[in-house]
Amino acid sequence: MREKFIRFMQGRNGVDQFSRFTMGVALVAIVLTLFTGTRNGLGAFLDILGMAALVYTYYRIFSKNISKRYAENQKYLSVSAKYRSWFQKEKRMMSQRKDYHIYSCPGCGQKIRIPRGGFKKVEIECPKCHTKFIKRR
Repeated sequence: MREKFIRFMQGRNGVDQFSRFTMGVALVAIVLTLFTGTRNGLGAFLDILGMAALVYTYYRIFSKNISKRYAENQKYLSVSAKYRSWFQKEKRMMSQRKDYHIYSCPGCGQKIRIPRGGFKKVEIECPKCHTKFIKRR
């Protein structure tokens, strides 16, 4: 069975970042429909949006026009690059919070990591603009 599916998917686009995004949009819209109900206009709109996003996602996944789907994915990646890099930066900073205090320089806004523990007050010199400032831990 697995081999049949692998043979079926050969020459097809498959799952990429844009199809994951559209699948997420479909899931959110359908879950919101459960809370709003389909009787009012918003619920019906969300239901139609979710189903349309789901159909479009499967169309992209099973499409054999790989070059066109690749161009769509690249367009999505270029539009969302700013947001994805911001989330990655925030994720990296949150993972470092248990080992470091992270301060911003009042002069230039540079983020500075200081190891946790030690003194109650610390004098920090910014490596970028050489502004000195005192912070409490």
